[in-house]
Amino acid sequence: MKLFSVEEANALLPTVQGIVEAIQRAYAKLLSFREAAMHAAEGAELGGGGMVEGAVYVKLLAKIGERAGELEALGVQLKDYERGLIDFPSMRDGRVVLLCWQIGEGDEVSWWHDVDTGFAGRQPL
Repeated sequence: MKLFSVEEANALLPTVQGIVEAIQRAYAKLLSFREAAMHAAEGAELGGGGMVEGAVYVKLLAKIGERAGELEALGVQLKDYERGLIDFPSMRDGRVVLLCWQIGEGDEVSWWHDVDTGFAGRQPL
């Protein structure tokens, strides 16, 4: 697991933000297929099914997976597609914590939380 300093996380944030925004756009489009996908899944259970725009749906799923893989390769943890919430593992007071950022919070990481407390345990840096 890669550990980030606050400075390293902030330096990587423009790249990460672009990836997260691409994921958000693809996820928003994917949600527009939700009902059709559920209908296709129900039909598949009965031996039929299908989606008119199934190829588009599959491409969106692949794009989200690919972009999430880019974050993972950087050492960044994607926590919520819709909110654009990510964590950077870091060390604080001799223990691993998570530097926490989400779309709309500016161009610097300003929050952290313990690994086991999640977003609800966020504290200012």
